[in-house]
Amino acid sequence: MADNIQDLNEMLKIRREKLHELKEEGKDPHRIVNFKNRISSKEIKDNFEKYEDQTVRVAGRILAKRGHGNMSFMDVQDDLGQIQVVNRKNVIGEDFKYIKKYDIGDIIGVEGKVFKTNQGEISIEVAESNLLTKALQMLPEKWHGLKDPDLRYRQRYIDLIVNPEVKEVFVQRSKIISAIREFLDNRGFLEVETPILNTIAGGATARPFITHHNTLDIDMYLRIANELYLKRLIVGGFDRVYEIGRMFRNEGMDATHNPEYTAMELYQAYGDYEDMMEITENMVEHVAKKVKGTTVVEFDGEEIELKAPWKRIPMIEAVKEYSGVDFNEIKTDEEAKAIAKEKGVEVKETRGEIIAEFFDEFVEDKLIQPTFITDYPVEISPLAKRKNDDRSLTYRFEAFISGAEIGNAFSELNDAEDQRARFEDQVRKREAGDDEAQMMDYDFVNALEVGLPPTGGLGIGIDRLIMILTGQHSIRDVLLFPTMKP
Repeated sequence: MADNIQDLNEMLKIRREKLHELKEEGKDPHRIVNFKNRISSKEIKDNFEKYEDQTVRVAGRILAKRGHGNMSFMDVQDDLGQIQVVNRKNVIGEDFKYIKKYDIGDIIGVEGKVFKTNQGEISIEVAESNLLTKALQMLPEKWHGLKDPDLRYRQRYIDLIVNPEVKEVFVQRSKIISAIREFLDNRGFLEVETPILNTIAGGATARPFITHHNTLDIDMYLRIANELYLKRLIVGGFDRVYEIGRMFRNEGMDATHNPEYTAMELYQAYGDYEDMMEITENMVEHVAKKVKGTTVVEFDGEEIELKAPWKRIPMIEAVKEYSGVDFNEIKTDEEAKAIAKEKGVEVKETRGEIIAEFFDEFVEDKLIQPTFITDYPVEISPLAKRKNDDRSLTYRFEAFISGAEIGNAFSELNDAEDQRARFEDQVRKREAGDDEAQMMDYDFVNALEVGLPPTGGLGIGIDRLIMILTGQHSIRDVLLFPTMKP
């Protein structure tokens, strides 16, 4: 091990010496400010007949080099792929001595003619070569690559270089988000921006990050949701609004949770949660067709059909199906607590909260095909409208795919007095030690008193949807720079 470290240090030292020599000879690569009029490797390979014997300019990073004497070959990687460049001393002339000093990882720009080698490989015979950046660090060995997940996330820049399939996930991520925007824009939704720094952490049940504003000398919170601001815009007269952006929750980390993540929330005036179901299933179908070319994706060995319409099950029915417990027969908090103890489920204060615990324990991971779970208890839905036929339940659903929640929606609560009472209940929970309970937001209650029309609201976890569409099993694999311990 000591010998390996010594060898590595020696190689890094040699790279730095090469750079210093170039600078002394007036060949400092960092003085070159651009390399224009280049063509991508993919464009050349896809259209060889067009470019054969034509002079082109390409630029990228050297990933491999071979050859000796008066000839060398290099594989150069650009944004869209790789191409071989061939360096011959009798073509390049005196500058060939500098090319021999290039290292794997260096960034070069070359100009030369496109041709095919005897082995049939499309290549460029270099007439002029420029070292654009000298790499002072070593790339991982070609055959071993960068495999350690922890190191891959910490040094994503190297991961993207040596594991090209990783880049494709993030290309798809960008296309997915663009397709979501296209779908909503075509339905008349207006994209807006709301504050990330909040004086009240509202709109969801979650623990916030706290920061301090020096000028105002007040503590502020990174937003845990943008719901309450977006609903203010509906009050103000916008009929359809949405926002895609980062949310921040100071909570646990696992395969589906990162402290900062991307969410999309939308609100539609004069709509309800039935409209939100239709938007959800049709938006996901649209995105899958647009980005994947199919509505069938494979995840965890299961073929998942994303085509609308999706299955719909009330929460109490789903709990009965998978646990055998029928909460339609259990009417009081005390009865609910007793059955929770009997079944080994965490005992909460109210029947509604215990129903949710049963759902988490027995149902959620069974929902592989896209499913809407509806009719959530009011105790766990402080911003949703109560059902007319059962005031203990709300017009709320969550959407599940492959055992994970990807979306949450309500017929929004627009009764200002009911909202105030629910906020007060949340405040009591907070004062009793529940630091995830919501805070009182008097201005939002005031907005409801001004008047919120009947409204449907929807939130989609963008990262989880991208995981399903790209076949990734950890949220860290769809975030370019996931949160890491130093």
